[in-house]
Amino acid sequence: MKEILLAIHIEVLPEGSFLATSDELPGLVAQGRTAAEVLEIAQDVARKLIESYYEHGDELPPALRAATPASGDVRIPVSIS
Repeated sequence: MKEILLAIHIEVLPEGSFLATSDELPGLVAQGRTAAEVLEIAQDVARKLIESYYEHGDELPPALRAATPASGDVRIPVSIS
């Protein structure tokens, strides 16, 4: 199984929930109660979108066609009390 790093933009909505989108994968929109939850949902949505590209024989967006296997530094959410 191939893995890539996908750039995700996360913003806090006025009501306190989180919204995730990606310029690299049009159509990726996810909302969650926490940053961790929205990342998990975004990952699932991204996987389903990419699978749909393959199933329909469509070409992946340019940023994903050029993507290399996952490697590098990322930030992860860590909940503290």
